[in-house]
Amino acid sequence: MTVVGSQYDYVVVGSGIAGLYAALLAAEHGSVLVVTKGTIDECNTRWAQGGIAAPVGPGDSPELHMRDTVEAGAGLSDPEAAAVLAQEAAERIADLVRLGVQFDTLEGEVALAREGGHSLPRILHAGGDATGAHLETALADALKRCGIPLWEDCLATQILVEDGQALGLEVLFCTRGERASLSCRFLVLATGGAGQMFQLTTNSPVATGDGIALAYRAGAEVMDMEFIQFHPTALRVPGAPPLLITEAVRGEGAILLNVCGERFMPRYHPLGELAPRDVVAAAIVQEMALTGAPHVFLDMRGLSRERIMARFPQVYATCRRWGIDPACEPVPVAPAAHYTIGGIRTNLWGETTIRGVYACGECACTGVHGANRLASNSLLETVVFAKRVVTRTLEASGGSAVLTPHAVTLPRRRPVPVPSLSLESLQRLMWEKVGLEREGPSLAEAAEIIASWQESLLSPDDRPSHELANLLLCARLTTEAALMREETRGCHRRRDFPYPRPEWQRHIVFREG
Repeated sequence: MTVVGSQYDYVVVGSGIAGLYAALLAAEHGSVLVVTKGTIDECNTRWAQGGIAAPVGPGDSPELHMRDTVEAGAGLSDPEAAAVLAQEAAERIADLVRLGVQFDTLEGEVALAREGGHSLPRILHAGGDATGAHLETALADALKRCGIPLWEDCLATQILVEDGQALGLEVLFCTRGERASLSCRFLVLATGGAGQMFQLTTNSPVATGDGIALAYRAGAEVMDMEFIQFHPTALRVPGAPPLLITEAVRGEGAILLNVCGERFMPRYHPLGELAPRDVVAAAIVQEMALTGAPHVFLDMRGLSRERIMARFPQVYATCRRWGIDPACEPVPVAPAAHYTIGGIRTNLWGETTIRGVYACGECACTGVHGANRLASNSLLETVVFAKRVVTRTLEASGGSAVLTPHAVTLPRRRPVPVPSLSLESLQRLMWEKVGLEREGPSLAEAAEIIASWQESLLSPDDRPSHELANLLLCARLTTEAALMREETRGCHRRRDFPYPRPEWQRHIVFREG
């Protein structure tokens, strides 16, 4: 194995908003290298439409934002983490403005929208529904201006650990097929989620759970993997990918109709279309089952064409691309896998249970989201906790999160006959048996199949095989956790256990045995 260059102070894995923001902050205090398996603009951040939440409007407060976050989390949000998120939000928004992000304004004031689960308008947007792209562009430009080195087409394949301390990282140069090792004082994982586990997902193809799998194999704890948030409104047109239609459309007044033309959300929740995402997604599935239809409709006809085009240019362009005029006809939508709530367990400073390894963004599980993420808290979480990661490396380096006493290991499972493993067969299995609605027998069947696939898996040697191995591990963690949690809570829904149970108001934490 070749050792490339000298030791870096920080190696940041991932080029979404979490990784770029962490790298920019870290560069003020030491040498930094950013590695990303694709190009700098291949990430979920770029496709984030909904915006970024912050309690900066009239009558709002961190206390109200925290309350909404905890309420959406269905009993599993860490109130201390939610308080950190809300209290530090305004400062992080100011940082983004200083880095060049231009948030939308109205009559000289920042424009604030309301989304599901929020008691007040507190969602900032940039370029209407192109918030993620604006954030990514501004941070990428800042990275270039600072001269921070970026290795593209470079996949992290193993964390190098000795006596519980991370020493560096093994990487694969995807285009050349060469491997190398890097040494660093601080390793920051910001690799995003694992939405590509599922057949229908709003996620970018790069969302293959790489950081979660890397950390777990290195001995870090992974938590809350059963909680996968399904976005209620992804485009459902034959031949079209399940492109996300932002929740902010409903915040502007769009309504949901079943295929009979009936508005149904008020029957399910007093907030109607602005209910938390898990409620809206479950209601849509229920209506689809009642009508036998593969979708419901999102009706924007109450908004003018000019308003749709101004506020939601990406949504409008997407609909028109697939032959739908949202100003004149309702848009067929259905849920799709969207956000990995669980991930690498961290404390309030982004420390994992491995010394020297930190995590932020969607690959991390800070405890903020609990059993159900509040809309637009994810982009905020990336910058709040990326900042705290860098602060921790300066003020109290060398520490780690405390191990969880009740962490469990993956159970041993007997080999069973299985279909051939491919990305498509894994995604289909997860969608059919570990999707939005679950039950014990199908979860157990999926767990046995995934475990058998793992047993027969050859050592990965290129990017696709590494990604498949990582997705397979994330799928196993998700499925086993979903099977263990015998209740319905937040976005984890069990047909055979349809209600929350007090004894399950706790987290499931995995650690490799």
